Amino acid sequence: MIAAVLHWVDGFALFYMLSLNSFYALLLLLSIPELWSHWHLAEDEQLTLVLGTEALPPLRILVPAHNEEITIVESVVSFLTLQYPHHEVVLVNDGSTDATMTRLLGAYDLYEVPPAFMINVPTKPVRAYYRSRRYSKLLVIDKENGGKADALNAALNAARFPYVLAVDADTLIEPDALLRLARPFLLGKPVAAVGGTIRVANSCVIEHGRVLEARVDRRLLPAVQVLEYLRAFLFGRLGWNRLGGNLIISGAFGLFKRSHLLAIRGYRTGSVTEDMDLVVRLHRYLREHRLPDTMSFIPDPVAWTEVPTSIRVLGRQRERWQRGLLETLWVHRDLLFNFRYGAVGLIAYPFFLFGEALSPAVEVLGYVGMALGLTLGVVDLDFVWLFLSVVVLYGMLLSVWAILLEEVSFRRYRRRGDVLRLLFATLIENFGFRQVTLAFRLKAFWRMLRGDRRWGVMKREGFGTATEPDKTRKAA
Repeated sequence: MIAAVLHWVDGFALFYMLSLNSFYALLLLLSIPELWSHWHLAEDEQLTLVLGTEALPPLRILVPAHNEEITIVESVVSFLTLQYPHHEVVLVNDGSTDATMTRLLGAYDLYEVPPAFMINVPTKPVRAYYRSRRYSKLLVIDKENGGKADALNAALNAARFPYVLAVDADTLIEPDALLRLARPFLLGKPVAAVGGTIRVANSCVIEHGRVLEARVDRRLLPAVQVLEYLRAFLFGRLGWNRLGGNLIISGAFGLFKRSHLLAIRGYRTGSVTEDMDLVVRLHRYLREHRLPDTMSFIPDPVAWTEVPTSIRVLGRQRERWQRGLLETLWVHRDLLFNFRYGAVGLIAYPFFLFGEALSPAVEVLGYVGMALGLTLGVVDLDFVWLFLSVVVLYGMLLSVWAILLEEVSFRRYRRRGDVLRLLFATLIENFGFRQVTLAFRLKAFWRMLRGDRRWGVMKREGFGTATEPDKTRKAA
């Protein structure tokens, strides 16, 4: 009886992991023609000239900030000086307890102004609105702490332009990224949202808020995350473009139509992954109202972010991501196999439920079943090698292909040592990193059942400096 159960468990885990990695391989294949077309558009000089015209719609950059005193002044300058015909910046100081507001007041010569807009989405109380005497494009909102989603809603209320770009305060956006991100506006079709690429800034050469040279961190933990980000953006989200069901536009770099966000009442406060929840609700809104607006991902607009460099901080991040995924899928559970929502209900939601949310439990089940089977002598070594080949070698192959896609397309990492570190990361990821993150993701199930909605503290090193004191980000 025990032998039969173990054989069933191991067989199920093997089939599951084979199916999951095969779907990733399908996304990889679908991403190749997408990447090819975007890569050629990115190099088209005529398109670049068109992107620099006044034909593009004005937009506002929404920047939520909490305890960002170390980099806030430099970050705001980088947002204000982006190449775009007409854009403004709305920064929200979300109840910071450090010197964030003091630094903004001094650096930008802020003066208080009355609000000149309607409050469409309720938020925590706003203390004051400020304009800058140095930069007419800057509006600063000082409010009580309500979390990232609440801060974004406050900025959304103040955004008077038809499109808004949501970014993190510690995100570095490349100078021409807005021009590239606005490419869908030239196609003559209505646009609901556009996502760009997020890359890892750790160890990159950075000056005045600009990444001058991309490098892969010599430390194993951030190096593996560079590989993760390449895989997720270069073929994960590009592949979903072809399927029409991408449920994620990164909260650190996403462009949205303001009227649609107001129609769905902005960001949902209390969610620990407010970006995914927003995109799912936006998909629902478009389908329910039969609107033709597109939601796509473009690989060449790039923003840079810092990733965790310690196991403790990585654990908080991955547990929060998994908990947010589970929560979002539960809230929108009626999407599952729902024909009304097209590819979102029939392909995307089932994949994110069975392929992403439940994968930690199934993979651990496979490991446990295999270990017990070996101990009891009911599983032979041939099956063990087959399981490990599907889980490890198949995954390594997909990662190597992601590196190859990067090398034949955008080729940001020009140094041979960086490419070799990425190749080495494909090995490290599957022997240690993967198993550690599995434990963090499993913890999310327990915390979700307890109703835990804490964000946690994310310690950061700061860009381009290893000696600065850590800064923290905290949300209610």
